[in-house]
Amino acid sequence: MDQIFFILQSVVGEAIAPATAGVAIAVIGLNIHFGYTGLLNIGQAGFMLLGAYGMAISITKGLPMVIAVLIGLLLALIFATILGAPTLKLRGDYLAIVTISAAEIIRYVGRLASLEGFTGGAQGIPGSQYSGPFRNLSFFGSGSWTLSPFNYETLGGSTAVRLLGLLVTIALITVTVLFVRRTKLAGVATRSPMADGLVITGLVVLSLLAVLFTFPQTLTRTGVDGWWVRGVAWTVVLICSLLVLLLVRSPWGRLLRGVREDEEAMRSLGKNVFAVKMQALIIGGMFGALGGMVYVLASTVQADALARQITFFAYTALLLGGAATIFGPVLGTVIFFGARILVREASRIYVPDSIIADNKTDVFSLMVVGVALMLLVVYRPQGILGDKRELRFHV
Repeated sequence: MDQIFFILQSVVGEAIAPATAGVAIAVIGLNIHFGYTGLLNIGQAGFMLLGAYGMAISITKGLPMVIAVLIGLLLALIFATILGAPTLKLRGDYLAIVTISAAEIIRYVGRLASLEGFTGGAQGIPGSQYSGPFRNLSFFGSGSWTLSPFNYETLGGSTAVRLLGLLVTIALITVTVLFVRRTKLAGVATRSPMADGLVITGLVVLSLLAVLFTFPQTLTRTGVDGWWVRGVAWTVVLICSLLVLLLVRSPWGRLLRGVREDEEAMRSLGKNVFAVKMQALIIGGMFGALGGMVYVLASTVQADALARQITFFAYTALLLGGAATIFGPVLGTVIFFGARILVREASRIYVPDSIIADNKTDVFSLMVVGVALMLLVVYRPQGILGDKRELRFHV
């Protein structure tokens, strides 16, 4: 039982990690591209890398952090404009080819030895060179801290108490997912949008409290991978989700759906389809750049760390949570990274080295998650929170 709880403790730690939050923000941007507009962007990792490089290089050259963040977003805007101008008037597969190629070009340029003074070459830019201004903003203080002081350990730390907390956690998360799905599929709120929003918020908070009661996390307050960076990262995720909620419920959001479902019908109504696609590509790309900045706050800006597999991870998370949904990208990202750690740690503990060596468990975890994704696409293509009606793409 202790080994099982150790595995689940590791899963929770990965689920709330800054890197997970960074990918969640990138998936939110990808949701604007693919979920709402039907754009096949296979280079979201390129947007993330541009944002990370833009912020890190600017700070190392002495610019304030706010200016550095704006530069990273500006680079994403320019990148999206350059990619979209020649391709968005053509079929969607042209955008897919261009974006994945452009993302690889950025990665290889970042690795160039001739640019080592800017990008750090193949070794990248260490976090110690650019994360200082961010940590200086912290008001969390020094030392370590358990986020939820009231947890199973305060009640004696028995296995029975922890098991009860796990059951309550599972129940709360299940109720939250079912409620979100019900309000989403109903098309209208059961009481009012504000009431449903408050209920969802309350269920999410209770689920988080139950998770931290069962699996308390003790980290440094303002360390490299402490509560400060995690708190800011997930606050940014929340803000991005709210922004997307406002965007897709606006007339512009209805334009996105119209373009996704039938471009010719939108043109017959006098809408500029090219302009709508370009706006979606730019906004989603800027979300990707912001996700890249968050992703590297607790690590190093290294070109190969944001390679094409990050884009594939993002698509996996999007399909898992549900495309064209508000909370699907975040839920899918948390489940995806948590599932990887679950399979990896379980393999290390329960599978003999003669079958799977410890250095192969990462690959095995990706294989298992990949098979699970294929089954998901076959039996529930809309994802956990999605709707089959949202899968009508003309790309």
